[in-house]
Amino acid sequence: MTDIDAVLARADLNLPTSLATLFDLVRIKSISTDAAYRPDCRKAAEFLANYLNQMGFDASVRDTAGNPVVVAHHDGGSPACPHVLFYGHYDVQPVDPLDLWTNDPFDPAIRDGDNGEKIISGRGTADDKGQLLTFVEAIRAFKDVRGALPVRLTILFEGEEESGSPSLKPFIEANAQELKADFAMVCDTAMWDRETPAICASLRGLVGEEITVTAADRDLHSGGYGGVAANPIHVLAAILAGLHDDTGAVTLPGFYDGVDEAPDEIKAVWRGLEQASPGFLSEIGLSIPSGEKGRSILELLWARPTAEVNGIAGGYAGDGFKTVIASKATAKVSFRLVGHQDPHKIRDAFRAYVRSRLPADCRVEFASHGASSAIQLPYDSALLDQAKRALSKEWPKPTIVIGGGGSIPVVGDFSSTLGMDTLLVGFGLSDDRGHSPNEKYNLRSFQKGIRSWVRILDEVQSSI
Repeated sequence: MTDIDAVLARADLNLPTSLATLFDLVRIKSISTDAAYRPDCRKAAEFLANYLNQMGFDASVRDTAGNPVVVAHHDGGSPACPHVLFYGHYDVQPVDPLDLWTNDPFDPAIRDGDNGEKIISGRGTADDKGQLLTFVEAIRAFKDVRGALPVRLTILFEGEEESGSPSLKPFIEANAQELKADFAMVCDTAMWDRETPAICASLRGLVGEEITVTAADRDLHSGGYGGVAANPIHVLAAILAGLHDDTGAVTLPGFYDGVDEAPDEIKAVWRGLEQASPGFLSEIGLSIPSGEKGRSILELLWARPTAEVNGIAGGYAGDGFKTVIASKATAKVSFRLVGHQDPHKIRDAFRAYVRSRLPADCRVEFASHGASSAIQLPYDSALLDQAKRALSKEWPKPTIVIGGGGSIPVVGDFSSTLGMDTLLVGFGLSDDRGHSPNEKYNLRSFQKGIRSWVRILDEVQSSI
């Protein structure tokens, strides 16, 4: 038996105690969106810090303006080992409505799933307590067998991810020197399917804008002013309609600066995934993609930027009918960014575009709603290749590289503040119901997730 086989065998042997640890953690009601549960959030942080200290870490609970974070350090087997920062979150979503749960959300157990698989039921089993413990339990198996770790390791667990992480960015900025590592690892994503592991190599950035167009100094009677006075709803609608051309491309000058094409081999894999799992749009009652022409749905979701209108208001929208020309009209617009697009340049370009389309006697006001850059792990990254090899040894099907249509702000902070790339690997499934009643995590996901991290850490220990 090789050394790595011994570590894998130990991880399997540890499974009962690994599950017991997960059950104890899930029983803690660490709901971050409700201030009444702040003592429970601290209890969860203390539980994790104590557990890591028992494994030989130097772990502590650190106060923030909100819920505490856990920071832990452990040396590797050699000073030449890479230094890894692992991130997870111990807070969970609220459980309402409670009457839709089949079992008590804070009474975890192994149960039979709908398809006959064994599942671990309970709030936080998939998002993110079960996921973060796959990594911690992999580390425990290394300690048990080798007495040392394959990497130098810093762990960061936060308690406000489900409520927007308001305290995390200031904490990272204040402790940047302590937290900086060669690269970060995060386990808060999903598999492509039950047999196919996935690495999320990109996350889209985001720019949010709210615009208000004002015309007359008061609402007007459409019989007295219709056809004469500027209608801000018309003005705003024309501005928004002009954001895209007939091919679905965004028309803002310089919008595609910093947008690189995904490699042909990656796009070919995505097209194959799409063909193997048709029905993405039909599941929501649609059939025709609305984005840039000539691109697959997965490419549009994972590798192309967007401009979307998220809300529009103006005039009378109550019961009945009112013939009014509104004084104001408002829209909320978001841009999902990819590659090296500059969110501040996108914001400036959008505002300049709006002003250029505005009648001379109308005025506009803007309100910002956040700006974050996209994250892209280079497709030729050695770290990506090592993780792909490791995962493909554990799962029945080869590892695929995917993108994330949304954003994970902490990954952006790791890039902008700590200058680190992040490897995003997770073992969740699409039916885990992470933010819904009856959340679960497949027992197989938990066990093979632990084994997967053992393999990944074994691969990357010589990467630096």
